[in-house]
Amino acid sequence: MSHSSAGATVGTATGATTGAGTVTAATPASATSAAGAATSAGGVIELVGVSRWYGNVVAVNDITMSIGPGVTGLLGPNGAGKSTILHMIAGFLEPSKGTLTIDGSPSTRNPDIYRKVGLVPERDSVYAFLTGEQFVRASAKLHKLPDIGAATASALQMTEMSQARHRKISTYSKGMRQRIKVAAALVHDPGILLLDEPFNGMDPRQRLHMTDLLAKLGAEGRVILFSTHILEDVEKLAATIQVMVAGRLAASGDFRAIRRLMTSRPHMFSIRSSDDRALAAALVGAPSTTAVEFTGKGLQVRTSDFGAFCQRIAPLARANGITLRELLPTDESLESVFGYLLSN
Repeated sequence: MSHSSAGATVGTATGATTGAGTVTAATPASATSAAGAATSAGGVIELVGVSRWYGNVVAVNDITMSIGPGVTGLLGPNGAGKSTILHMIAGFLEPSKGTLTIDGSPSTRNPDIYRKVGLVPERDSVYAFLTGEQFVRASAKLHKLPDIGAATASALQMTEMSQARHRKISTYSKGMRQRIKVAAALVHDPGILLLDEPFNGMDPRQRLHMTDLLAKLGAEGRVILFSTHILEDVEKLAATIQVMVAGRLAASGDFRAIRRLMTSRPHMFSIRSSDDRALAAALVGAPSTTAVEFTGKGLQVRTSDFGAFCQRIAPLARANGITLRELLPTDESLESVFGYLLSN
C-alpha cells in the first residue's frame, strides 16, 4: 500500500532483499538548483544495491542512494550501519554486494579518490604524543601538498584550533580532538568530506561553530555527509537526510517532509494523575485519543496527533479537577520512530 503525507511518499520497497517500507521525499527546488550549479566542486557518490556482511551478520542491506553537493545527514540509531556505509564510501571496506562509486569510479582499491575525499572517523585516529599542528602537517605531507605550512595553517584556522596548535593532543578535550581530526581531513581541500558522529564531545559553542563550518563548506558545492543518531543535529544542518535502521534505508529525501511524517505518527504516552479513572473517561472522548489502557503504574494512552494531544491534555485535566503528576512519551527512541517508517 502507499499513501502520501506532508510532502513525503511512503511505499513498499522494491528491493528483493529489503522487504521494508521506504519513505522518499522530494528535495526542495532551491536546494536542487544550488547543488546543480556547483557539482564540479564536490562530486557524486552513488550506491546501487550495496550490502555488507561479516560472516552471518548483515551490517548493510541492499542500500541504493545518491549523494551530491551540499550537506546530507546520515541519521539512525547506534548499530544501524552508518559507520559501515561511511567506511565503504571512503574505500576502507569493500561492498559484499552491489556497486559504490565516486564520480563513476569505484572507491575501493582506488588510491586516487583520497585526493578528493576527507574522512573524520568516530574513533580517535590521532597520535596523542604529537601537537595538533604536527598532526595536521603529517596529513598535509601524506597528500604531498605543494605548500604544507600554508595548508596546515589554513586548516587549523578553519577549525579554530590555531591557538591550541602547539599543545599535545593528549591534553585536548574530546571536542578539541574532534576538531583536530576535521582539520586533518580538510588540509588537502577535499571536495567530499565524510564525518562519523562529528559532534560527539563538543560543547555548545564548538557545536555551533562546527555547524556553521559544515554549512559553509556545503554551500561552496562540496559533498558533506555526516552521520548522527541525534535528530536535532540533522534539523539544524541538513536539508536532505538518509535514514538508516537495522542496516536498511528507511527514509530518504527532504528532512522537513520526513520530520512532519515522524511527528504525525501515532504516539504512546504514560500518564499518572490524581484520578486515573476519571482522566481515562475524559480522554476517551478526545478526538486525538485512539486507545486508553490501565496499567499498574497509571495510564497508557495512544494518540494519533502528538501536537494536539500535548496541547489538550493539561486543559482537559484542569477542567475535570484532575492533577497531572507524570506525562511521558514512551516511544520516542529512534528505533521506534523509524520502525514506524519501515512498517508503512
